[in-house]
Amino acid sequence: MSNPKFKQVIVAKPVVVRVGRKQWGRMFSPYDNKPKPLFTRLETGSGAGDQAYCVGFELEAWRCEAYADHMIEWIIDYALKSDEIKTLSHGNTYLKLRQAAARIYKSEAYEKRGEIGEISLHAICREFFGTIPFAPRVFYLSASNEVVKSFDMVHVRYEGASVELWLGEAKFFKKRDKAIASALESVTKHIDRGFLKNEKLILGPQVSTDIPHFEKIRDILSEEVSLDVLFQKAIFPILIASDSASTNSNKQLGEKYAADVAVELASLSQAIANSGLKSTIKILLIYIPLGSKDQLAKAFDIRLKGLSP
Repeated sequence: MSNPKFKQVIVAKPVVVRVGRKQWGRMFSPYDNKPKPLFTRLETGSGAGDQAYCVGFELEAWRCEAYADHMIEWIIDYALKSDEIKTLSHGNTYLKLRQAAARIYKSEAYEKRGEIGEISLHAICREFFGTIPFAPRVFYLSASNEVVKSFDMVHVRYEGASVELWLGEAKFFKKRDKAIASALESVTKHIDRGFLKNEKLILGPQVSTDIPHFEKIRDILSEEVSLDVLFQKAIFPILIASDSASTNSNKQLGEKYAADVAVELASLSQAIANSGLKSTIKILLIYIPLGSKDQLAKAFDIRLKGLSP
């Protein structure tokens, strides 16, 4: 019998916005349907609220192929705009998948397949925290039509009539220490006054007008509003997906695996604490212990190429 501690759990219920039934259905319908859950939240006992997620094991092997499939299942939600998702139907699912795949191949992360980290962050925040995108990652364009260096995820979560922006950073590396060092460097740059002011100018016009309270999001991102307001209204998730000795030394979900992963998670948490960033912003650490970063990147690349023109 499976241990109930390792069933998939929802750590935060999606928040219901108090608007009329018809209006809610019309505005929120693009994000009502999500792929079936794959990630399991591990009970690591982190007092800091840090999270660890795993795709589990099958026949005593880490579920690499299932992970790659799950990333493909999420690419429409990740890469397409809300008005494009609205027109998704049984008759055009393959076309939408190809459109999403083409968008991902044009991203700056193409050669390193770094978008696996970004899609994982997108999927976990959507599934476990009830967030929705307010601007698709692949549409943050500069004047030269190039993808700019920006947050890897821009989502919103609703608390009644108030909004909470989720501005995320994801790292998909072989080595855990290099991943967290790179993430902290990126986040430090992102919260720099000059960068954030420019970021607000880029993101403000990109806010989808068919999501609840889009005006409030635009107000927070307006040039006139202090960055202090943004920091008060924002969560900064940092996702680290890296090779894990714990995943490679275990063959099933269980207390031993969770305890092993907890040690790795603690090392990441300590690095964030040492950075001093938590004195400025609210950070949520998300860790995915991989069996093999290279194996997953290859499996995902094969599937993505199969969808590309």
